[in-house]
Amino acid sequence: MKTPTNTFKQALTQGQPQIGLWLGLAEPYCAEILAGAGYDWLLIDGEHAPNDVRSTLAQLQAIDSAKHALPHLPTQAVARVPVGATALIKQYLDIGVQTILVPMVDTAEQAAKLVQAMRYPQADGQGGIRGMGSALARASRWQRHPNYIHEANAQVCLLVQAETVQAMRNLDALAATPGVDGVFIGPADLSASMGHPGNPGHPDVQAAIQDGIARIRAAGKAPGILATTESQARQWLDAGALFVAVGVDTMLLSAAASELLARFKGSAAPTKNSY
Repeated sequence: MKTPTNTFKQALTQGQPQIGLWLGLAEPYCAEILAGAGYDWLLIDGEHAPNDVRSTLAQLQAIDSAKHALPHLPTQAVARVPVGATALIKQYLDIGVQTILVPMVDTAEQAAKLVQAMRYPQADGQGGIRGMGSALARASRWQRHPNYIHEANAQVCLLVQAETVQAMRNLDALAATPGVDGVFIGPADLSASMGHPGNPGHPDVQAAIQDGIARIRAAGKAPGILATTESQARQWLDAGALFVAVGVDTMLLSAAASELLARFKGSAAPTKNSY
């Protein structure tokens, strides 16, 4: 059995835009429902949602269940770790995450260390520092993928988040780091770092994002972003972003519940968009 191809990474390499959805409800049942909708990728959030390794595993299994029932689905799971710690990245990879998003990466030096954490050492002395525990790993199907340790490095996908003034200053070097597959720009944190907290729509922030997407593409890497309105999403797709999350499950549920209630009890309080 060959290690599964990371079709999300493959699509980014080919320059094919990937439309995703953010998962913050931390619930496998919800993940399975949303996987059946047909998004290209679903982001299991371990930074701002109450997810840990075990709950991420359950959602991976739920997404795989949906894909088994509906084999035509393109959906790939992406997981955001709370912090770019080598030991934590190892655990996420071992449970079967192929694509990892790491928040708050400000320098190329940080990015290079993350690349090392994502990869197994190789016979030629190259590769990385990922621990050799494939016998216990769901990722190798408990070694039913017999060449997993030799094939895994080509299938892992590292996305780093640029979301501070420092990261934007270092963006060219950050994006050029070998082994970094994509750079995700975080509008909310970037706006705060630029002195406009809670206002990612500020013209200076919007200009920085536009410029950032162009610089990431110039480095030959995939730019990504989260947009919570259709106009935002189309704006960034038109600018060249290749992986765009077009909504958040918590916000979709909250907005739909408020709108339904308003039909029966008058206007409900609007859901504030913080992205």
